[in-house]
Amino acid sequence: MNFQLSNIYLMKSLFKSFVLGIICLGISLTGLGQIALPNAGNIPTYNPADKKVWPGELLTTPEKTAYLNTSTYNDVREFLEYVNANSPLTHLEYIGKSESGREIPLIILSDPKVSTPEEAQATGKSTFYIQANIHGGEVEGKEAVMILMREILFGDKKHLLDNQIILIAPVYNIDGNDNMGDNTRPSQEGSPMTAGTRANGAGLDLNRDGMKLEGSETKALLENVILKWDPQLLVDLHTTNGTWHGYSLTWAPSYHSAGQYEPYDYTWNNMLPEITQTVYEKYDLHFGPFGDYYGLRRWPVNRFSTYNHHPRYLVNQMGLRNKLGILSENFAHERFYQRIYAAHAFVNEILEFTNRNAAEITQLNKKAEQDAINAVIEGAGVAKKGVRYQMVAMDELLNLRTYNYGTYINQKGDSVIYRTGEIVNLEGVEYYAKFDPTVEATIPRGYVFSQELSHIADMLKSHGVKVTQLEKNQNYTGEEFHISKVNKANRPFEGHNMVTLEGEFKAGNKRFSKGDYVVDAAQPLANLIFYLLEPQSDDGLTTWNFFDDQIGEGNTVYPIFKYFK
Repeated sequence: MNFQLSNIYLMKSLFKSFVLGIICLGISLTGLGQIALPNAGNIPTYNPADKKVWPGELLTTPEKTAYLNTSTYNDVREFLEYVNANSPLTHLEYIGKSESGREIPLIILSDPKVSTPEEAQATGKSTFYIQANIHGGEVEGKEAVMILMREILFGDKKHLLDNQIILIAPVYNIDGNDNMGDNTRPSQEGSPMTAGTRANGAGLDLNRDGMKLEGSETKALLENVILKWDPQLLVDLHTTNGTWHGYSLTWAPSYHSAGQYEPYDYTWNNMLPEITQTVYEKYDLHFGPFGDYYGLRRWPVNRFSTYNHHPRYLVNQMGLRNKLGILSENFAHERFYQRIYAAHAFVNEILEFTNRNAAEITQLNKKAEQDAINAVIEGAGVAKKGVRYQMVAMDELLNLRTYNYGTYINQKGDSVIYRTGEIVNLEGVEYYAKFDPTVEATIPRGYVFSQELSHIADMLKSHGVKVTQLEKNQNYTGEEFHISKVNKANRPFEGHNMVTLEGEFKAGNKRFSKGDYVVDAAQPLANLIFYLLEPQSDDGLTTWNFFDDQIGEGNTVYPIFKYFK
């Protein structure tokens, strides 16, 4: 093209641009005002008046590093100490120490400020507990609760303290959090660049420690949060290990086993559905029930399964304590900032819900507690409850939001499943999230055992169970379990070769001596006592080897006597 023609084309191009500009200006002047883009969905419209400039001390490590890094323990502690020094609505304490000896921070948010459970009780408000980072590499909740904390204390969310007191432990597993590496969370795909490890400093999974109480962190949690502050709800913040569902976050209630139905029913039927809908409307985020494919061998899947019912999981144990529990699982494959945003939205809406319904939740939990006591008083020696359970499909089918999969034939001629980038809705998926008993046991009025089993008494007391000792010799009528076989797992789990017993109960009378231990089951933790002490319980003290020395290889009597009167 010669220079003259080039100039002609250039002039034409400039003229077209000029005309288009006049047209666009004309459109604007005729009243359209802005370019009409597709509907922005449910996300909020930006308002410059909402802009907030925070001091650097109130920014989290991810915010300061463009979401490359997560907070260390020292980062969290510095944040909490700054918050506590600059807000009149906080009290910072330490619930115990990690295995390495570092203090576990707990911050209490209240208006007016409270520093003790007695002061909290005097306000008439209920307490709700948010816990993050029980698995050291699952860090989103840790960051999200700090962001929410600054919004409550220094931003526009102070109303969340109108009807409730909020307890937050941002970094529960300190040792796991700070044991950072480059490939500790491969499903998170390098986001953040480094993250901690699942276990605590002693190599324990703290979310499998709820019954045996071996971790120093677990003991501290029970003593100085659950028993001390009596929260009506525990929220445990996690991140999934990799299933490619289509939700930014999944949730689960405290699954029902031997507990009362009220806390589970309320969480499953009322609380979680409402929060899920609200999160979609306010944040344009899709949340749904927790589950996994557990070995993807066919597509489309027809089954989605939750985790198990065992009260070794702290959320599940809350049900046995007549309280609410919520598991939160961020989607591992989203980017770090997206996971923090989703966790923040979820916790915020949980606290909005509890703030509106605090009195109702507390009343419901009190009713569950009284029902547990009444079940012992009225049903001892007659009624039965499950001690072993199987996971079954719920009555209603699930419409599952998930990434789509395709198939191809490899060089060997095998059909191979591969994931696509498309999100689809699978209709009619069976959701395995219900637990039916496979073994039941009779509810006793209580349990009696020899003073030689002081370690059992101490364990029960650590759980908050009231245990007394006989002041004189006494006879009891009930039944005892005759063991025919002891089955011990060949492979250890969390350092234990888990035990199951075979045998049968036989009615009888037994005399116990002064100083022997008595546990009257007609107390608030009746259901937890039952699950801990029943010989065939699938997550009791027998399971975790507490009676190995007494039961040997079998053909003996279980050392705990159940009395009916």
